[in-house]
Amino acid sequence: MVQADAEGKGICSFQTASSWWYTSIGANIEEAGAAIRRKDVIAKMSISAKEARETLYWLKLIEKSQIVKIEVSELLERSEELIRILTSIVKTSQSSTQ
Repeated sequence: MVQADAEGKGICSFQTASSWWYTSIGANIEEAGAAIRRKDVIAKMSISAKEARETLYWLKLIEKSQIVKIEVSELLERSEELIRILTSIVKTSQSSTQ
């Protein structure tokens, strides 16, 4: 969401590392760790991967729009790495159930 400040400049209200996106990713990973069935692990890890992709999207949008002047390159790298890890976990879990 973009809002104007008192001077009329654009301010992007967004969430990053401490955002609900990362909180959601972590919460679903935590739930996957407590899952009883492999199917539940796959479901929770898949949700985490989707949330990580959404986070990556928003970070790219912030970077491209330059609405706010913050350095997001490290967050982009971490998000991409997290997506690779979660995707690998999901694929490995799916192949081991077949």
